[in-house]
This record gives sequence, C-alpha cells and structure tokens, in this order.
Amino acid sequence: MDQLKKGEFYGTNYQKSLFDNIIITDTEYTHSKVDWHYHENPYFTYLLQGKLFESNKKESYYLEPGSLLFHNWQDAHYNIKPPGFARGFHIELNENWFSNYDIQLTDFEGSINLKSPVTKNLMNKVFIESKMNDSYSNLSIESLMIELFSTIKENKKISDKKPDWVNKLQELLLEEQIDYSLNNLSSFLGIHPIHLSREFNRYFGTSLGNYIRLLKVNKAFYLIASNTISMTEICYQCGFYDQSHFISSFKKVYNTTPSKLFRKT
Repeated sequence: MDQLKKGEFYGTNYQKSLFDNIIITDTEYTHSKVDWHYHENPYFTYLLQGKLFESNKKESYYLEPGSLLFHNWQDAHYNIKPPGFARGFHIELNENWFSNYDIQLTDFEGSINLKSPVTKNLMNKVFIESKMNDSYSNLSIESLMIELFSTIKENKKISDKKPDWVNKLQELLLEEQIDYSLNNLSSFLGIHPIHLSREFNRYFGTSLGNYIRLLKVNKAFYLIASNTISMTEICYQCGFYDQSHFISSFKKVYNTTPSKLFRKT
C-alpha cells in the first residue's frame, strides 16, 4: 500500500502554501481511480468542485462540492472520480503542530465526515487566509485550526447524547424551499418553540438564525470558488431574496464581499 509523503496528493497542485507545521494545497484531481493508500500526516480534504467517491475500511462517501473530510494519518482509503473536473483544498498538519497545542490525535481516529456549517465556515476562513498569504495569515490559520478541532471534538462529545429531534432538524434544515420560522420548525418536530430556541445552540454550536445563514453562505462560498457561474445565479441557487441580501449576509460572515473573494481565488 502506498504512503504519500508530506505535501503529496494525487493530481495537479495549483497552489501550495507552506506555513509553520502546516501545508495547504489547492489540487485538481486527475486520476479516475486511486488505489488504497494513506498519508504520512493527518489532513483535511475540502471538495470545491466536481464529485468523488471515497471509501475506507469502515465507511464510504459520495462527495459533492462543499463536502469536508478529516483523515488521520493511519486512515487507509481509495478514491474514484467520475468524468469531469474535480478540485480539492487540503490542509495537512504534522505531528509538531498537534504537540504545540496539546491536541490529541487519538481523539480524531480514522476518517470523519464533517457536516456542520459551523465547521465548514471555519474551513472557508482558512481558505481565504491561504489565498491572502500575508504576514498575518499564519497566525490566523493557526487560530482557526485550533478552533476547528475544538468544534469537532465538542460535536463528537455531544453526538451520543442528542435527542431525536436534533437529527430530524439537521435533515430538515438541509432541505431547500422550506419555511424556516421557529413555529413551523417546532411544529414539525413536535416540541415547543421556546424549547427549540433555548436548546438549539447546545447541539448546533450557534443560534438557529446564524446556522441557517451559514448553510446559505457556505454553499455560496464554494460556488464562488468554482468560478463557473455568475453572482446572480449563485444568489438564486443559495436562496437569497436578492443580491443586496446575499452580499450583506456574506459580508457579515466573512468580512468581505463576494466579488472581492472572487478576485482573490
């Protein structure tokens, strides 16, 4: 079985950025199939364009744009790429990085499919910093990665304690064209609106309103990064009322406008 050394990924690397104990690559996947392999260091894969099928010894994933995976170093897997362009963003961290911040790799064994929009929002901010790549980027990326691992660990801690309505709500919020009002959601779940409002942050890591906002702007983010459709179409696909609403929501989350991000990526 092949072991990929630090900074190695199957495909063509458009950009490789080196920070302290962190390597970030922006890669086009060119292989229709990659046989079983594992990587020297733990890393994240964030699929920006195209589709992939990935399988390890425990799980299989059908990945679409916006999918985010974490792989520990010992996690063996293989990949199949359907016809068409596919692009991934990788963040690789060496052992020293985890030691410096007292983060235990044993807390993140195997492969983890990360679906929380809060987690993806942090990854998007890392993406922005890697493209800026100025004198402050390393500090910003280090801080974001610490927060990201803390979020993953906290989500893992509460995953076994979640009531049934939490899983139902997660699925419901991923549907498009639904009434996101508190009364409608609580009625569907069979719980009181006050209980939903009070308990939401405990299980989702942010408020209900911000969670919905992040779902929309995260989708907009990878559509912008793909550089394949217009801002008007992105606004429509992500469910914003108009471009003004889209731009203001995006700026609240990323402190930049979609057009400026578009130029940077």
